Amino acid sequence: MAEKFRTCVIFGGTGFIGSHLALFLTTHHLAERVVLADIAPMRHDFEFDLRLVEYVELDVRSSIDRWILPESTDLIANFAAIHREPGHALHEYYETNLPGADNVCAWADRVGCNKLIFTSSIAPYGPTEEPKTEESIPTPVSGYGGSKLAAEKIHIAWQRSKQERCLVIVRPGVVFGPGERGNVTRLIQATLKRYFFFLGNRHTRKAGGYVKELVNSMLWALDRLPESGGAFLFNFCLPQTPTVQDYVVTTCNVAGVTRFVPSVPYTFLLAASYLIEGLSRVFGVEQPVSPIRIRKLVRSNNIEPAVLKREGYVYMYSLEAAMSDWKADRPDEWC
Repeated sequence: MAEKFRTCVIFGGTGFIGSHLALFLTTHHLAERVVLADIAPMRHDFEFDLRLVEYVELDVRSSIDRWILPESTDLIANFAAIHREPGHALHEYYETNLPGADNVCAWADRVGCNKLIFTSSIAPYGPTEEPKTEESIPTPVSGYGGSKLAAEKIHIAWQRSKQERCLVIVRPGVVFGPGERGNVTRLIQATLKRYFFFLGNRHTRKAGGYVKELVNSMLWALDRLPESGGAFLFNFCLPQTPTVQDYVVTTCNVAGVTRFVPSVPYTFLLAASYLIEGLSRVFGVEQPVSPIRIRKLVRSNNIEPAVLKREGYVYMYSLEAAMSDWKADRPDEWC
């Protein structure tokens, strides 16, 4: 049974994962008060109990005023980051994700909170066809991956500065589910509307997991830490890394449809992406096609959740169960 908290502050709390954590804590009566601290406003597609959940506008890149947030808190979750790639200059990842980690940890120190959850990423591992676990040496190839790895070190230093502090660091793969609005949502809708196609990536592995599973695993990991303090770092993804074809087939099974998904040569699409990107720059048009995104589509992220397996975590959702739950929760996202 997860621990109960008087107050939880979630930095980056109005985002996809933060909103789901807030909803879980309040609907399961695990928190009396949840504060969503974020630069973006609360999302209206989540039905919060506003007697328990409140919003504070806050930018973690700046020093956090002690008085803008509760004077004491039992739990801090730091989800604040910029992560879209491409979408930012290299320096922007470091200028946001590192000061954000510094400022959140400094605020935790000032208010005397000893429990902190930090979402890192599998990006520090870099793309990999061979499976990587928590024991693998990180080799980030992007500003996002490098900044997340550095932010992990900042949080670890915070935990080690006082023995009684408890820190959970989770490295999630692609997180999907109700309200995601990201790559898996686009894959589902493109598949159902018949404009999804493979480009030599049918068997490309993409580590990922359901957002409700992620929330459950984070609180499970926190519960496993002793009161005397410690750190728990784990990869979050399904036990068996799905391929792109697995996502497509499962989408069709859950939706109860049959779809023929054609294949387009990767080299053709990559060449076209350079042309489209060049023209869009000339005419000042924003569009989603870029060579970086095309290359990412054919690179595997083959990550194993070795720590969850070793420690006996019991998964709540398979890929198909997760997709089914998502569809039941928000059928409008499956149209």
